Amino acid sequence: MERLGNYTLKLNPPAYVRGSGSFAGKKEGEGPLADYFDATHDDTTLGEESWEKAEAKLQTEAVKTAIQKAHLKNTDIQYIFAGDLLNQCISSTYGLRDLGIPFLGQYGACSTMAQGMGMASVFVSGGAAENTVAVTSSHFCSAERQFRFPLEYGGQRTPTAQWTATAAGAVVMSSRPSPISIQEVTFGRMTDLGVSDANNMGAAMAPAAVRTLTDYFTDTGHMPQDFDLILTGDLGYVGSTLLRKIMKEAGWDLDNNYNDCGMMIYDRKKQDVHAGGSGCGCSGSVVCGYIMKQMLKGALHDVLFAATGALMSPTALQQGESIVGISHLVHLHSDAPNELA
Repeated sequence: MERLGNYTLKLNPPAYVRGSGSFAGKKEGEGPLADYFDATHDDTTLGEESWEKAEAKLQTEAVKTAIQKAHLKNTDIQYIFAGDLLNQCISSTYGLRDLGIPFLGQYGACSTMAQGMGMASVFVSGGAAENTVAVTSSHFCSAERQFRFPLEYGGQRTPTAQWTATAAGAVVMSSRPSPISIQEVTFGRMTDLGVSDANNMGAAMAPAAVRTLTDYFTDTGHMPQDFDLILTGDLGYVGSTLLRKIMKEAGWDLDNNYNDCGMMIYDRKKQDVHAGGSGCGCSGSVVCGYIMKQMLKGALHDVLFAATGALMSPTALQQGESIVGISHLVHLHSDAPNELA
């Protein structure tokens, strides 16, 4: 393993994606990426007694599917890196408690998928594990109850508000070579520009994505045009528009190969999601579903995935604190031949 510049790790050997699982809820199943999820659910409770238990079930499904696709057993996994949005990461703990896999809880808010993939890859590349799992989830109803108002309150959503995805994504990282690998990891620095509006996560998180992308390009010498796709998650319409503007002013043009998971998972014209999607499960399900499948068939070869998170809590905001942003990045590479070539 080699440190590039100040903030980026080059994995040598790389860590390989051996299997992934992607599950989503009803609203996500009505969106443009429905065919890329392993399964979608029509019932937001997934047959459980509460939304929180439903979210835990999403994690269970995603992890079991990823391990199955990797042709492995639970006992073949040395560590699982898991997190979610709820207090004490209860979706992860209760969803994964019966698997018998050593557990390392993660909290990066909506950046948790990239953080978990980065940690899982570093453990594999460094020789601490042969197989690891990274997983995360979110649920619209459980997130609203914790961070904003219970649904029964019927509060009016602002135009800048995003819709927390009911979804989960999991990926098995392995030392055994496969077509998709993680080549580099950049763990982000906390960024706080004073945004305090909990209904405008995009504005709070965009500066963190700018910082991490800039750190990565500076450390590695890569340019935006070196990648088929630069993908953030989940800035939504407000944050992704702001990101493009700031990056262009700094000399990094993202106009031709940039997208955001929060803009991809829903159809903003047909679905009432305001500024787009958010939540750990948004980027988790998009990357472990759509992106992995596009890379396996060779439609994408080099992807920068820079997930973004708002490191806030209702308590901190009630005490007058601003929202701290974070963004973690992984460079995904595919050697799969293009099936359409």
